[in-house]
Amino acid sequence: MDSDLIKLVNRLQDTFSNLGGELDMPQLVVVGSQSSGKSSVLENIVGRDFLPRGQGIVTRRPLVLQLIHTPLPDPAAPTYTEWGQFLHVDKRFTDYNEIRKEIEQETFRVAGQNKGISKLPISLKIYSPDVLDLTLVDLPGLTKIPVGDQPSDIERQIRSLVVDYITKPNSVILAVSPANVDLANSDALKLARSVDPQGRRTIGVLTKLDLMDAGTNALDILTGRVYPLKLGFIGVVNRSQQDINSEKRMSDALESETEFFRNHAAYRNIAHKNGTKYLARTLNQVLMNHIRDKLPDMKARLNTLMGQAQQELNSFGDAAIFGDKNQQGALILRLMNKFAHDFVASIEGTKVDISTKELSGGARIYYIFNDVFGHALASIDSTSNLDNQDIRTAIRNSTGPRPSLFVPESAFDLLVKPQIKLLESPSLRCVELVYEELVKICHNCTSTELERFPRLHAQLIDCVSELLRERLGPTSEYAQSLIEIQAAYINTNHPAFISGSAAAAQAATSPPPKPAQNTRPQSHELVNGAPTLDDEDESSADEPVGANGAPSRDGRSVSSTVHDRTRITGSAHTAKASSSKPQTVHGPRHSSAHVQPQHSGAPGTSPHSARETFLNYFFGQNGPGPIAGSTVERSHDGPVPVPTGRDVSSTENSGPTGLMAGKRTLDGNSAAFDMKSLGKHIEAVSSSEPGSQMTLREEMETSLIRSLIASYFSIVRQSIQDLIPKAIMHFLVSYTSQQVQNRLVASLYKPELFADLLNEDEALVAERTRVKALLDAYKEAFKTLSDVNLKTI
Repeated sequence: MDSDLIKLVNRLQDTFSNLGGELDMPQLVVVGSQSSGKSSVLENIVGRDFLPRGQGIVTRRPLVLQLIHTPLPDPAAPTYTEWGQFLHVDKRFTDYNEIRKEIEQETFRVAGQNKGISKLPISLKIYSPDVLDLTLVDLPGLTKIPVGDQPSDIERQIRSLVVDYITKPNSVILAVSPANVDLANSDALKLARSVDPQGRRTIGVLTKLDLMDAGTNALDILTGRVYPLKLGFIGVVNRSQQDINSEKRMSDALESETEFFRNHAAYRNIAHKNGTKYLARTLNQVLMNHIRDKLPDMKARLNTLMGQAQQELNSFGDAAIFGDKNQQGALILRLMNKFAHDFVASIEGTKVDISTKELSGGARIYYIFNDVFGHALASIDSTSNLDNQDIRTAIRNSTGPRPSLFVPESAFDLLVKPQIKLLESPSLRCVELVYEELVKICHNCTSTELERFPRLHAQLIDCVSELLRERLGPTSEYAQSLIEIQAAYINTNHPAFISGSAAAAQAATSPPPKPAQNTRPQSHELVNGAPTLDDEDESSADEPVGANGAPSRDGRSVSSTVHDRTRITGSAHTAKASSSKPQTVHGPRHSSAHVQPQHSGAPGTSPHSARETFLNYFFGQNGPGPIAGSTVERSHDGPVPVPTGRDVSSTENSGPTGLMAGKRTLDGNSAAFDMKSLGKHIEAVSSSEPGSQMTLREEMETSLIRSLIASYFSIVRQSIQDLIPKAIMHFLVSYTSQQVQNRLVASLYKPELFADLLNEDEALVAERTRVKALLDAYKEAFKTLSDVNLKTI
């Protein structure tokens, strides 16, 4: 009955080795350092030379060796009484030299020609009447330093392989250590102790007892007084290299071993507990006892594995439905409904297995609407691509040959429509992003049952993708039409726009308030306060004069009120030098744009910036009166000191004001007054720097247009930010969610397509076959173990 147990385990091991089962079989694992005599011990147990030999690492793959005792053959039977057989070769080997060559070739085939190792085992069965039923696993010898062309991490690879085998609780560790090396340096015992600290399943084997120094012996180790093990230590004497080279017979080697223990003064009393024959009997008894102890655990483990295999097999479905059209149609319809439900649930956020690591499904669509699209619209500057020259040209072109008293409305319409068109690109991109997310959701909708049929899955994805493509066009067209609708009619009666335009008009037409006297004389920033035409009649020459000839009065300027700038006045000396008659003051006001180039090189002036804010263009740069110093105030680099006074000599010969100010600007260019050079004059005006020749009226009109564009653009942007997501949800998301199931049924629920759609994946069919065979093996093993009567053992 004991031998039947070992044969049963061997049969189960062969079965699960081919099928990849997870049942750990009771087995003996041979562990030892390189050249410690592991292979010689196995050969002594078998009684034959069949293992590869050589320099360095020879065993590079685990060798699962199953020794099967066969009765003595009948004399009339075939001539051979023992043979070997591999699992990977359907052939009986009667020559052990051929077995050695086959092990070498199989090792080279998997592990390569170099000295690398592989975890894939080689299974070898040896049938012989001279062996006891045993199952042993020969592992590569432990090494420290890579030699020759061995990998640099050979130590880590071997240690990992050995630990994988000895960690299993169903394995018995056969720790081989040479007796001529201190036991404290034994790598095999060190590894065995790491996984079996109490030594309950470790057998110690001492080799090379005949090579110990004269006067020393291993008696204390063999009797367990140095390192106690529950299964004890057994000493063996293997053949020397000279005996191997001289081809000494194994029977003679075993007889020499027996004589060594019988005649040695230290070992003669324990000779019956040492030697290869005693080792084989002990291993056989230990293995059978171990199998008996592990039988209940094996049955419990088999019961669990059967349940897992049955559940896995159920997930693959039953192949018996492929002959019935009704069952095929019902299966396809159920998979379609499941796919459509998962698609809608992913969008709505009601799917069961929602990810907690990243945004998925409908949450990504909301992220596009709120963050991506919202930030894209917010980053658009309504007037960043418009400079003063463009606005001034648009105003002039809108009036034709006639002068205008007010800012023409057609100029505003002409300028604001292209700015509204700037919202079209992010809107269309928003539609594309949502479309891409819906396609991703479609690809992620799958299940284990649907993965059985890759063609059906692919057709479902193609059908939904086609529906999304059909809706992409109308959605993009509607989004584009929303932009065109906004540009088609400029509603200047919008409440938000009226307040914005009224505020801009008030800021442009109301006289600046009187500047207040500041008590910080160390700052040289100009005051944005200058007398208007009405204020000049009331001002007297005896009043304190501020910067740029403006009378100093209480109150704050528009610039200081809006931007909370520091208000200061010039020194008394500068005020006296700047005081003049009223008509001398507003001459330069109209020609401030022409005076500025004369002082552009003077220290303290700020460089001209093409992108100034509304107040900058309204108050000008370094000019007289209220437009002085505004560029300095709005500079990003902080306030820069500018001259607080104004060069009187620059205004002594001031020319006519108003509409004639432009003529004074071109005095230095004689071509401007030559009617024959009219083309050059127009070209010179058009190619001049923006704002360099703008009058105060043009600056006010430009600033007003900018404020109107910004106000109306903000209204349109808010409307587009609200309407585009609604349009996408209506035309694309909601429509697809409502129609996806109808489209799938209409396109794919056709009896002539059932056979093609339900064509299973070949890999899945092979996996289902393997799992079914594994389940049958589990059931057979469980039945066999249940039939074992433990009481008779």
